[in-house]
Amino acid sequence: MSALEVDVLIVGAGPVGLFGAYYAGVRGLRTAVVDSLSQVGGQVSAMYPEKQIFDIAGFPAVSGRRLIGNLVEQAAPYDPVYVLGQEAQRLDRVPRDEGPDLLVVKTSAGVEIAAGAVIVTGGIGTFTPRPLPAGEEFLGRGLEYFVPDSAGYAGKDVVVVGGGDSAVDWALMLHPVARTVTLVHRRAAFRAHHGSVEALKASPVEIITNAQVTATLGGERLEHIEVGAAEGTRALPCQRLVAALGFTANLGPLREWGLDLHDNRHLVVDSAMRTNVPGLFAAGDIADYEGKVRLIAVGFGEVATAVNNAAVHLDPAAQLFPGHSTDNPAPV
Repeated sequence: MSALEVDVLIVGAGPVGLFGAYYAGVRGLRTAVVDSLSQVGGQVSAMYPEKQIFDIAGFPAVSGRRLIGNLVEQAAPYDPVYVLGQEAQRLDRVPRDEGPDLLVVKTSAGVEIAAGAVIVTGGIGTFTPRPLPAGEEFLGRGLEYFVPDSAGYAGKDVVVVGGGDSAVDWALMLHPVARTVTLVHRRAAFRAHHGSVEALKASPVEIITNAQVTATLGGERLEHIEVGAAEGTRALPCQRLVAALGFTANLGPLREWGLDLHDNRHLVVDSAMRTNVPGLFAAGDIADYEGKVRLIAVGFGEVATAVNNAAVHLDPAAQLFPGHSTDNPAPV
């Protein structure tokens, strides 16, 4: 795919972006969603997929993984196009004889996506996994930075590297299906939630602290690793290595889009979620206005507002309020 034209481009495939994809479908808008990560879910999938979230309306508790799965399922009937593992970089404006100018976004892979409106739901910006110094050559051949599905780990020797919520959550998720699971952390103390760490200690997962992966070895695919610690180096069988070392986040190329920024981190919007760039909206954690509260629940309302105002931007004769969902059931 080298070129794509849609009505609305959503930049960011976290919870708010995914709900925006659903809502744009409700408005009958062709939608694409671009994200620098290789899977949907944004920060939720990357950092706390198995944690319970308690402030989503209608759910006394819901895990991050289930929330993202439900949002993808909710949007699926409207066939949004997902452009993953690609950063939104350059923004150009192309005048049209009729209707608003086209906004053309070029991604890091050279894909050009033209849209009448763009909604940025990028959370805290471009989200990039911190690389594992010893092992990048096995990326996609045993080394991974996400665990979207445990099926590929069944019967394998798995090593998880890290001490935060995602590392502990993934170790706990994988030990029932893997042959062995070992967690390697460079410190003695964990950043993960105390309850999760206690569950980890009570599980069959082997925990190696004050240590780090020093070498990754194998042929076509990863076969084993070496772990260095004060007491020496230890070799471990390993066909799946999960590096959960955290992420870096920044606005990246969005800084070059001519947007008004607050604190050099957030996009300033009005009550319609419009930025200062015509046709470009923002919602979720990346958006800023007086009295802003950064919650997923707030982002859901913001992106619905953004989509409805984008629909009017695309067609000034359109109604701002589309009616209630019960009047327009989703396609099956």
